[in-house]
Parts: sequence; structure tokens; C-alpha cells
Amino acid sequence: MQIIAFLILFPLIVAALLLLVRGDGLRNVLVGISAAAIAVASILLAVQYQGVPWTGFEFSSQAIDLVACAIGVAISAIVIGFGVKYKNYLAVVLAVIQLAGDLIFEFGFAHHAHVETGLYIDSLSIVMVLIIGIIGSGICVYALGYMMDFQKHLDEHGQNLTELQRKDRRPTFFALMFLFLSAMYVIVLSNNMVWMFTGWEITTVCSFLLIAYTRTDEAIANAFRQIIMNMLGGIAFLVALYFAVLNAHSLSFVDFVAFGLANPWLVGIPVCLLAFAGLTKAAQMPFHTWLLGAMVAPTPTSALLHSSTMVKAGVFLLIKLAPLFTVCFVASQMTILVGGITFMLCSFMAISQTNAKRVLAYSTIANLGLIVACAGVGTAEAVWAAVLLVIFHAAAKSLLFLCVGTAEHHIGSRDIEDMDLLFDRMPRLARMMMLGIMCMFIAPFGMLIAKWATLVSFVDSGQMALVLLLAFGSAATFMFWGKWLGKLSGIAGSPENVELTVHPSEWISLAIMAAIALVACIALPLMSHVLVEPYIIPIFGQLGADISAGNLWITSILAAFVFVILFAGLRGSSAKRVDVYMAGVVVDSDERVYRNSLSGETTATSRNLYLESIFGEAIIRRPGEAICAAIIIVAIIASGFAVPIL
Repeated sequence: MQIIAFLILFPLIVAALLLLVRGDGLRNVLVGISAAAIAVASILLAVQYQGVPWTGFEFSSQAIDLVACAIGVAISAIVIGFGVKYKNYLAVVLAVIQLAGDLIFEFGFAHHAHVETGLYIDSLSIVMVLIIGIIGSGICVYALGYMMDFQKHLDEHGQNLTELQRKDRRPTFFALMFLFLSAMYVIVLSNNMVWMFTGWEITTVCSFLLIAYTRTDEAIANAFRQIIMNMLGGIAFLVALYFAVLNAHSLSFVDFVAFGLANPWLVGIPVCLLAFAGLTKAAQMPFHTWLLGAMVAPTPTSALLHSSTMVKAGVFLLIKLAPLFTVCFVASQMTILVGGITFMLCSFMAISQTNAKRVLAYSTIANLGLIVACAGVGTAEAVWAAVLLVIFHAAAKSLLFLCVGTAEHHIGSRDIEDMDLLFDRMPRLARMMMLGIMCMFIAPFGMLIAKWATLVSFVDSGQMALVLLLAFGSAATFMFWGKWLGKLSGIAGSPENVELTVHPSEWISLAIMAAIALVACIALPLMSHVLVEPYIIPIFGQLGADISAGNLWITSILAAFVFVILFAGLRGSSAKRVDVYMAGVVVDSDERVYRNSLSGETTATSRNLYLESIFGEAIIRRPGEAICAAIIIVAIIASGFAVPIL
């Protein structure tokens, strides 16, 4: 209980202190020590409760309930204020609706539903605590060096920006980062659904403020897109709380699930609304554009939103609802179809992207779609695969986002086509980036193993439509990751090594992320036994793993072998370097210019296929959004009439 309190309250204290710190030196020390303390506390909590079944803590307070209500009012006021300032009246209207809903709920309904067990811990929340505490805090450390370069760039090249846009707002930036961590702990450790909702809305408004960090017109527009879409989900969450009080007479999440399993016809609508909230937070179609828009924010924001916090809150809620999806047919089918379609179509659209951050964004949305579909299936095998997908996606994607951010600062571009010779220009960084990419789609790394488990669970549950969506989406995944990996692995010439000026804080964070990705792959069998199965067995009464332990250990050994080969060459080589052979008379080896058969000079280039006429956003996006929107609307309407299949 003490560690849980520390994890929730300590980041809040740090956030308040960071608002007051202006100097880089003190900020570096405070962020570094605080991140280490949060990571250690997260590990201690995981060790203390490893393998322990669902454990609740009797903790309730009307004062905390009122604080939660006050936070909701403050969030609505912030949105209203920015909405009026920037004349975005849809955001204002949604904020007013949510404000009225918060106040009516708190003073008209919530006081009748007292939750004694306010906090809890189980194996799924342990997984999330480790992701937030280690990956989330590691991203905060990475941000120290990155934001120093970011601000320096604004000072040197921001002549066309306003004074507000050039202003050094790093104290606010780091305060929001730590507030994010605190809110995520509230979400994953609260059994009181009102407290969970409060953490949910804090992440929404923090994301809004971080995306709008630069205050450019594009950043403001994308921030409002995010807040509007996520407030729709927040209002759905709030309406679900009304139903929970009126039907289940409780705001305890575990009691709500138990009540729903016994009386599925009474929870069809709230489960559908909670699933809708999860879909918006997890950036599923038609709400995926808010996550693409978040790319305008500094890289640490993208990494935090995409790997360890914002989007993971959505899939966490859906996985917690998985038992109810087995009895709530309409909500289950909505979740399955939206997740499966999002996975396939966003994988297709990633093929047409040359911007590395947009590739990562589409890949994130696609993989979240796969997790969403697994949660919607709701079987032990599907949930086992979903939890593993959450772990491997968090580890690999955080590493990739940070690598792209560092590469952009040192080669001046985030375009994949500009990453030629990165293996020579930034040897350590390129290897880490290649490790992250391989973890996402190549055997024997864990993401592909989890996808295989997903395929098996879909077949066993008779979800043949999902099998087809997974097959086509995975083929697209292989294509867009393979193109990027090929760019990184090309070696020719002797370009200048530009990674010597990377900040130590960035290297520390990158090394931590690479180590997490590696350990997750090598320790896959142990992780399944220690973290995932203890969550599956008490809920479903059976093992969730559909891959034998022996095969898992084989993949573990092979992953370690691949890692050794990938990083073995970092010490350098004594082999003689020669000019690149280009089937002609070399004019400039470094620039890859040669004299052709007509005595003219030609530059040897290589470029990937992006097939925009087939997989472009303009072709795929609108139909996908329309289909998913129709599925959601029909499901919410039908949930009020359909009797779930038992």
C-alpha cells in the first residue's frame, strides 16, 4: 500500500517542483533521481506482488472523491479556456457537457455508491506498472538532452516564430510528463471507477497540452483534434458510470465485472460505452488521426503517448473488460471488428509513408488494433496474446521513437530515404534502431511470437474474418518494416560519424530501452509464467499460453544469439576499407558518383517503393473511417436492445 501511494503521489510532487526549476543542472538532477526512484519502486511493487492473485486494499475517502470531482471541473475549465481563446467551440461544447455530467454524477448519484476497496493490484496492473515506471521514466530522462537541443534549435532558427512560440517552456513540459506518470498509475491501480476516470481525463488534458507545446497553428489544430476525440470517449466513460450506479449499484470495477457476468443483459450498454472509450483512447479508426497529429510534438511526447501511457490506457481497459466480452455479444463484435479492420488498414497505409515518425504512428495504431481485437475475443488464449503484445510493443516502440528523435537531430531529417549509411554514420544508434525493428516483425523476437499466438487464438475461437485481417495486415507489416531495415543495414563509403555529440542522457535512455526489448524477448517464457499466467488463470480457470514452453525457450535462445551478432561489430574492424564498386569508373566514392557508359556522371541511388497509388492515405482512410464509425454507431444503438449471448 505504501509503494502504491508513493507511485501515485511522488510524481505529483516532482511535477510541482519541476514547474519551479529553471536551470538545466538542477532539472537534470531532479529528473534523473526521480525517474530512478519511480523505476525502483515499480520493480519493488512487482517483486512484492509477483504471482499474487487480485489483491484489494481497503481505502476510501469522500474527500478524495471530492478532489476527483474538482479535478474534473478544472480539466473542463482548461479546455473551455483554450477553446474560447482559439475559437474551437466544439471543444467548448463537449467540455461543458462533461462538466455538467461530472457535477450531476457526483452530487446526484455517486454518493450512493461507496467503494471500500479503492485500490488493488493484480498481474496485469503489475505489467502496466513496470511499463510506466521503467519505460515512462526512461523517456523522461531521454527528454533532458533532447529538449535541450530542441530549445537551442528554436533559439537559433526561430526567427519566423512568435515570442510565445520561442519561449522556453521546458519546466511545464517536464511537469506534464511526470503528471502523466501519476495519472497512469491511478488508472491501472484504481478499483474505484471514479478515480480511474479521473486519471483517464488527466492523461487526456496532459496530452492536449503536450501536443500544443510549440503553439504553432498546426500544433494547436492537432491538439484540439486530440482533445475532441478523447472527450467523446470520456463522456462515454462518464455515461457508463451512470449505468454502473443505477444497475450494478456499485462503482467498484471488480464488482461491476462480477455483476455483468451474472446479469449480462443489464450491462450491455455500459460495456459498449466503456469499449468505445477504450477505442478512442487507443486511437482506433475513425479516431486514429489524433495520434497521427501528435507527431508535431517533441519526440519524447510521441514516445510517451505511443508506448507507455495514453494509448496503453485504452487497451488496458479493454483487456480488463475481456471477461464481459464473452457474454456481451454486441460490444464484443464492435471491438473485434474495429480492432481487426484498424490493424489491416493502418498496416496498409504505413507502406506509403516515408516519414519515419508516421510509419511508427501507423504501426502503433495497427498493433493496438490487434490488441483490441484480442481483448474483444475475450478467451484465455486471446488475452494471453494481448498482454504479450502490450509488453513487446511498449518495449520496441519506445526504443524506435527515441532512436528516430536522436537521428533527426543529428542527420537533419526523419525521412527513411535520408537514412542511407546510418549504419556507418551512427553505428550504435543504427543497431539499436535495427533491434527495435526486428523486435516488431522478425522471428525469433517476441512480437512475432505474440502474433502467432494471436492467430492461433483466432482460429480456435472460430474468428475466421479476423484470421484474414491478420494475414493481410501482417503481410503489409513485413513490407514496411523490411524497407526501413534495408535502408539502415546498407554499408558503403566512409561517412562522418555524427553520433559523437549525442547527449549522455539520451544514450542512457536508449540503452535502457534496448535492454528492456532484449530482456523481454529472451525472458519470454519466464515472463509468461511469472506475469501473464497469474492474471489469466484466476479469471478464466485455465492456462492462456497456446505455444509450448519448449518452443518459447527456443525462441529465447535464438533472440540472444541474434543480439550478439548485431552488436558484435561495435568495437570496429581492422579490415581495409576500399572505394565502393559501382560497375563503372568511380568519380566520387563518398557521394557514390560514377562515370557511365556514355561518359556522363551518374549518382548511384536507391529508393524504396511506397505504392501511394495503392496504399495511400487518400485511398484507404475515408472508407476505413466510415466502416468503423458505422460499426460503432450500430453497436451502441443495438446494445440497448440486444440480449447478449450467454
